[in-house]
Amino acid sequence: MRPRAAAALVGVVFGVTLCWTGLTSPVVLRDGLLFHSAYLYLFFASAVTTAFLGLRLLRARRARALLTGQPVRWAAVRPARPHVVGALLFGVGWAVADACPGPIATQLGQGVWWSLATIVGLTVGLRLAGRRQAARAGGAGRPRRAPSSISSPSGVAPAAPVGTRTDSAA
Repeated sequence: MRPRAAAALVGVVFGVTLCWTGLTSPVVLRDGLLFHSAYLYLFFASAVTTAFLGLRLLRARRARALLTGQPVRWAAVRPARPHVVGALLFGVGWAVADACPGPIATQLGQGVWWSLATIVGLTVGLRLAGRRQAARAGGAGRPRRAPSSISSPSGVAPAAPVGTRTDSAA
């Protein structure tokens, strides 16, 4: 299966799962954020636990990724200031928008039209972060590629802190 087709399939399954579990509902999100219901946190905890155990099992068995054939591995990165600031901004944005970025597309598909405002805010935020990262890296264009033991088809490493120089001349 080609990577884009596989990504589309995973996205559809993820979207259906979000809808089926109710995690696209502003009421479920709001109740979780206001600590009126533990459902959101229990769902997150089960997802994190499953991923934690599953990835470690794959790594211990020296498994390879299905699409790329590369070994399942990663490098640990110590949390830095950009991680904390990003997490705070993400949380505040999530609370204000009453939506997580994950289900925005499914909300739009369900007819939740105000999700368009969330999509616009997400897009503007990502573009501003990319420009800021490029400016700090000394370039005027796209953010620089980050070195990592994790390879991806796009060449972008997910664990690189925003705003850090990642080129070899740094």
